[in-house]
Amino acid sequence: MAGRRDRTQQLRGSRIAIAILVGIIIGCVCAVMFPNGFFNSNSSLTVNEHVQVGSSSCESSERIKMLKSDFSSLSEKNNELKKQVRELTEKLRLAEHGSDNARKQVLSLGSQIKAGPFGTVKSLRTNPSILSDESINPRLAKILEGIAVDKEVIVALANANVKAMLEVQIASVKRLGIKNYLVVALDDYIERFCKSNDVAYYKRDPDKDVDAVGKTGGNHAVSGLKFRVLREFLQLGYGVLLSDVDIVFLQNPFSHLYRDSDVESMSDGHNNMTAYGFNDVFDEPAMGWARYAHTMRIWVFNSGFFYLRPTVPSIELLDRVADRLSKAKLWDQAVFNEELFYPSHPEYIGLHASKRVMDMYEFMNSKVLFKTVRKDEELKKKVKPVIVHVNYHPDKLNRMRAVVEFYVNGKQDALDSFPDGSE
Repeated sequence: MAGRRDRTQQLRGSRIAIAILVGIIIGCVCAVMFPNGFFNSNSSLTVNEHVQVGSSSCESSERIKMLKSDFSSLSEKNNELKKQVRELTEKLRLAEHGSDNARKQVLSLGSQIKAGPFGTVKSLRTNPSILSDESINPRLAKILEGIAVDKEVIVALANANVKAMLEVQIASVKRLGIKNYLVVALDDYIERFCKSNDVAYYKRDPDKDVDAVGKTGGNHAVSGLKFRVLREFLQLGYGVLLSDVDIVFLQNPFSHLYRDSDVESMSDGHNNMTAYGFNDVFDEPAMGWARYAHTMRIWVFNSGFFYLRPTVPSIELLDRVADRLSKAKLWDQAVFNEELFYPSHPEYIGLHASKRVMDMYEFMNSKVLFKTVRKDEELKKKVKPVIVHVNYHPDKLNRMRAVVEFYVNGKQDALDSFPDGSE
């Protein structure tokens, strides 16, 4: 009996020990899983945390919407950039494709537009000015900066052979108070003359091709040099009013320019038809029903007085004329007009330059003056030219002086002794 009780007591002790051990293990597990206990003062924080989580969920939803909006905006910008890349690639392709000149010009001028209603469409007349590049001639740039008015200047080329006419012209310029007048001195004599008479001048750096003609050539030979000389003026961003020396200034010409075209020139025409153009009908009776052929005619632009805006077509015009004059003995005025007016045709690409004819009574040639105006009492009283160009007559100096006597000094018979043409 005693032994049975001992075994029972041992069994109870073992069970108690096991129970204690299990309790310790459960306590450790609970301590790990519930470090703050099952019930504590932080239970309200837990509720707040749940509220904050809910609030954060709302904020996250708004943030997602914002991100989606930003993504959509960036996608649109990306598509726009891709479009610009495609357009630039197309421009490059067209620029490299020389045969598509019209398309290339449109693309270079800006984005394409739609045509407006009937009667409202106007084509582009005024090409953009080029960016000036002072590095091509810093010395000339400095001279022009000092005398130009509104980036414009009158330029006259002269050597010793035309000194007498140059004197008359300079006197007329000073009388009007024109400050933006520059003489391109082609020899040392004219350089000294300009210095002694306080006239702005520019003497080019030595150039054997130019100097050979410039120092000894007559009026026509010197006139042909202008197409090489004027290029730098345009590259520097200046509008140039080229004047031969057989011209008398009676008003400031810059007040009478339109500046809406690449080239603005006086005409050799002597009436409205010849100066501004007309439909000339050619008759060939042998053709029967088709005997009449209509042709468009205009008398040439005068290459001794014209205004050039600093544009790409103006520079191209100078380059074309100078190139042809360097290869053959040609009259510069004929080449000047051929390049301006000949259209593109097989094996030839015409010059795409806009042009304007000056008013023939304001910018008057000597044929208009001596054959028409001086014989018409109403025109003599009504018309006051801006300039008179003695281009039709070889006795230039005497006629220039007569123009001054008539229009400046008021001598009414100053023009009467001269014949209509030359003798």
